[in-house]
Amino acid sequence: MLTAAGVSFAAHPAHVDEVALRHSLTGQPAARVADSLAEVKALKLSPRFPGQLVLGADQLLVTAAGALLDKPVDRAAAAEQLRALSGSEHRLVSAAVIAENGRPVWRSQDSARLTMRTLSDAFIEAYLDAELPGVLGCVGSYRIEGRGVQLFARVDGDHFTVQGLPLLAVLDYLRVRGELLA
Repeated sequence: MLTAAGVSFAAHPAHVDEVALRHSLTGQPAARVADSLAEVKALKLSPRFPGQLVLGADQLLVTAAGALLDKPVDRAAAAEQLRALSGSEHRLVSAAVIAENGRPVWRSQDSARLTMRTLSDAFIEAYLDAELPGVLGCVGSYRIEGRGVQLFARVDGDHFTVQGLPLLAVLDYLRVRGELLA
């Protein structure tokens, strides 16, 4: 998304144990959990890049029952997620934190509601045939920017938030900081 927006950046993995951190935040609102994960990622990398802005981001999927889904580990888990989400509404919560010199200087969260249409087993299998292994890195087992759009009957919210980053807010902050032309 940043590349498409014309923003120069370098990507570096933070190597954060997201599952353990999420479990330590059990019972917290999804926005707080996503924000905490984004902050940990930004803060872990920020000391390696003094004087530079470091963006950490995270996204959570909250089912209609309030459960948080993890990324699927294999095809069976992806199919199980799609079956569980089929015919129901869920929420995606995306958070971004920018750190500088080892401390957070900016943060934003946004959420979107998605209604998945009822999916047949045949559709799920054909979808996974076409989209694996790519969707194994995606909570909910879909990428809406591709074939995953066929899973939905309705999407309420910002498209970039659905893709995993409150991009418009990030771009606005980069303009305020003078990193992008206003």
